[in-house]
Amino acid sequence: MNWDSVCYDAGAFIAGLCLLEYGADRFIDHTAIIARRLGVSQTLVALLTAGAEWEELAVVVACILQGRSSLALGNVMGSSISNILGAFSLGLLFHPGCVAFDRSAKIYSALLFLITTSFMVVGLTKSMGWLAGSIFIGVFASYLVSVTYAIYRGVLDRPEDSDDSDDDMSSESHDTEALNGHHPTDISPLLPNNTSGGHATRAQKHTLLYHVAQLVLGFLALSLSGYVLSHSAASIADAVGLSDTVLGVTVLSFATTLPEKFVAGISGARGHGGIVIASTAGSNIFLLTLCLGITLVAGNRKDLADSVIPFELLTTWASSALLLLAVFLGSGRWVGGILLVLYAVFIALEFTIYKR
Repeated sequence: MNWDSVCYDAGAFIAGLCLLEYGADRFIDHTAIIARRLGVSQTLVALLTAGAEWEELAVVVACILQGRSSLALGNVMGSSISNILGAFSLGLLFHPGCVAFDRSAKIYSALLFLITTSFMVVGLTKSMGWLAGSIFIGVFASYLVSVTYAIYRGVLDRPEDSDDSDDDMSSESHDTEALNGHHPTDISPLLPNNTSGGHATRAQKHTLLYHVAQLVLGFLALSLSGYVLSHSAASIADAVGLSDTVLGVTVLSFATTLPEKFVAGISGARGHGGIVIASTAGSNIFLLTLCLGITLVAGNRKDLADSVIPFELLTTWASSALLLLAVFLGSGRWVGGILLVLYAVFIALEFTIYKR
């Protein structure tokens, strides 16, 4: 084992975590402000930002170019499971009370369940070819258009005086105070955003363009951190001799979904349930449409068929079903605890009974 390379990768992993915390904090605060300014659901705004798994797409493409199709597919499945059982559960655990999700969250969680069911059928029937991949890519294009149109309609239907209310300005002023450092305790990942350590002057109201720029900055930091974390984790796992599929389903997927775990945990602590579900549902739709579609179109069909086992497919489907129930019935901390335990059981089984 090359200890110099392992130490370098470990250092890159730690640096990626620091960048991840910065990006998650920026992203959550400005997503909430932009959604309030536009008069649309936080869920819709976050679906196009946190739900866009560009770092996952970069990892998938890199795996395919290296001839490791099974690693790409394992990462897609493992990340889908980790987003629900690992990230969504943290959002529920950190949330101060019971979470009630809006209509957008219910629609897109139902869409995710249908997509996951389709993927399970494709996997169990070994129909992993360019035709199935093209269909999944087409579904992603339709999904992207639907979210964009929903935001457009939300902005058009917004009341004209919604941005002038005292409550909106007070809430936004508090958010910008937190961003500018007036309340150091406000930006802790474990504290709600309305926690105040003292009195502070009202911050100047920033323009919408400023908040959009800050949101993009946070999103870029999240994407870059995911890329660094995934590559450093994969290098470390390769050094200890894990198989491609187990590496993709466990270590690599855990690393690439760390941005979602940070976003979900901080969003839950600050009471933004819409961002929690958008980060989870949007990420999985992105994974199981665009990332999966590219994997099926460009990957080696035989390697893909040989690398899939029913246990992983059924776990991916069951996770989506649990998310659907949690969104439609409402969720509390106890649900998050159960999901997190199930994730630990899944990881343990992957390293023992189902280890290749």
